[in-house]
Formats: sequence, C-alpha cells, structure tokens
Amino acid sequence: MSASFTAEELFQWIEEGRDYVYLDVRGEEDHARFSIEGPSEITLLNIPYYDFMEDPEGAVAQLDPSSTYRTICAKQGSAMFVAEVLGEAGFEDVRWLEGGMTGWGQVLIPKRISTPEGYELWQFNRPGKASCSYGLVHEGQMMVFDPSRNADFYTSFAEAHGVRITHLFETHLQADYVSGGASLAAATGATYHAHDGDFASSTLSYTSVVDGATVSFEGGRGPGVLCTHAPGHTPGSTVYLIDERYMVSGDTVFIVSVGRPDLGKKVVEWAKQLYATLKERICTLPDALMVLPGHYTDWGTEATEDHLIMNDFGTIKALNESIYGLDREEDFIAYIVDNMRDQPEVYNTIRQVNAGLLSPAAEELDTMDLGKNECAASHMAA
Repeated sequence: MSASFTAEELFQWIEEGRDYVYLDVRGEEDHARFSIEGPSEITLLNIPYYDFMEDPEGAVAQLDPSSTYRTICAKQGSAMFVAEVLGEAGFEDVRWLEGGMTGWGQVLIPKRISTPEGYELWQFNRPGKASCSYGLVHEGQMMVFDPSRNADFYTSFAEAHGVRITHLFETHLQADYVSGGASLAAATGATYHAHDGDFASSTLSYTSVVDGATVSFEGGRGPGVLCTHAPGHTPGSTVYLIDERYMVSGDTVFIVSVGRPDLGKKVVEWAKQLYATLKERICTLPDALMVLPGHYTDWGTEATEDHLIMNDFGTIKALNESIYGLDREEDFIAYIVDNMRDQPEVYNTIRQVNAGLLSPAAEELDTMDLGKNECAASHMAA
C-alpha cells in the first residue's frame, strides 16, 4: 500500500520548494474553485480520478514516471486509489494526502513574530483559507484572536507551550469561515470577547467589547490589548492594538485592500461607516504600527521573507493609495460600488452558525468551511 502525508508536511514541502508534482484528482470544477497554494510556486496538475477508473492507461500516460507525485482529493479515498494505480504502473515515490482538501482546509501553521522581551506573539496561518489567527503569550497565559474551527490546534499549542488560554477575541462576526471562539471558550473556560454590534442577537455567551478599554493578562502585567471599535466591514468590527506596537486588524485593514462593507447588503450605509472608520480611527494610528490582518490573497505580495503575513501601516497605506488617498465620502462609496462582486451564498449560513443560530452536522461544517476567503473590497485582493 502507498504511503500518506499530512497537511502540515504538505505546507512544509511547499515552503521548502520541494520538486514534487501535486496531482489533484478532484473534478475540474472543484479544482478551479479551491486548490493548493503556498509561499512557493508549485507544479499542480488536475486529472480527475474517474479518468484513472475509466481509462487508467490513458491517464497514467499523461504523467512522467521520473517525477515524484503527491496525490490530493476531497477527503482521501480517491487520492489513495490513484496512488495505488500509479504504484502498480511503476511510479516509485507516490503518496496521498491524509484527510484530503478537508484536512488541508483546517491546518494551521504557527509562526512566531519578533517582539520585545517579555511576551510572545504568534501568527497561526491557515493556508487553505488564506486567513490568520493570533496568539499572545505571557507568563503562562495566552490570548487568542479570531480562532478558527480547529479548536484542537489551539489547545494542543497551549499545552505544548505550557500556557492556558485565558481570553478569546473576535474581530467581527465571521462570514467566510466557521469560528472556533465559542467552542474554545467552552473547552477552556476563557473569557470570550465580542462586540454587541455583531453579536447582540446571537445565542452565545460573551463579554461585550468596550471601545477604548484595555484588556490585560491576569495579574495586570504584560502587554495590554486596546479595543478599538472599527465599524464598516461589519457594524461590530473591532481592531485590537497590542502593546501599542501591533494591530490585529481582522477584516478592516488588509495588506492589500480593505474589508468589503457589502456583506450585510447595506452597501452605502456600511461603506459610510468604513470610510469614517478609516479616516477618523485607523489613519490616525502611527505608521510604524505592525498590521496583522485576518486574511491575505497573494503570498508574493503580502508575506515577509519569513512567510509571515504582516507589514507596517505606513507601507500598507502606500500600497493602497487608491483607497486611503480618497478624500471624499462619495468617492469612497463609488470605489466600493465599482468593486462589488457577489458574495458566496454560503456566507449567510456561516454567519448564522457563528452566531449560534444554526448547528449543522460536522460533515456539513466541513463543506461550508472550505474555500478561499472573499472578504476584501477590491478585486486585486479577492
């Protein structure tokens, strides 16, 4: 039987630039909607598994037996089948992805951000969703910002680092992925922070975010977290300023573009809120502030040499001069309207799940939680 590989290994191989051929055996439509991406260029082929079932010789003939193949499918069964076909045809090094694209969609890659002594700041990159969550660690405690559904990752990370999770923060009511905030709070006893502007009608138990308030670690030591209401992407959107050095910006500020304000189908109203937020609350912040966004689009443009998704606010404003340079509200609204595109239908369902109003089965959650985000205002960061 052929060997398998994990989603963590897959990311490591892409990051290292391994000379592998990644063979996606899903149907063409699924491949086009959501495929493997990472910080390095990869060779990615799409030959549906049913080609290997109906005409195995013809499908195998399309491949170079001297190459190293890693097969990928939706869950893992089809990739296993194709790996076996290639093995029987004499291909020497073929492996299949455990958990398929479902596993890839949930994997989190921890990377430490350089900080002053006294605390640690971690970015948890979710390459399958092109999204990031964050962990702030100080003296045996950890705060987590925008946790994804993979709650086991955060609890395992905390255990491995000898810390306990004490606070969980939502930057907004997520629409593109299923949040793990409520379940992680229930599992750890951590205080769950969210803004009434998004969560007042939810069924969840949470502590209301207060604009201008600072949340501290137990004992009052370590870096403070300043809560700043930033409506626009959603009415309750909030950015969190850590130690006056880092901005966990959620979907308000991206490295390229800003968060789209049309997801609530109140385009003009929310665009006005976002314009005021950017001009009065965000652009008043120091250029040296390091922005830690909730999403990204392009590794080559938005990642550092260490493959962290972050940049200083001054550089971000320069990269997005077409947005931050708009000095009239009506011009900003026109920009938003010109860049609008349909939001995925599943987003409304995900919002209801994240508000505790729906409780789908795990398999249904797996399906709705897949696919790259579409939360940016402009096409260049779609």
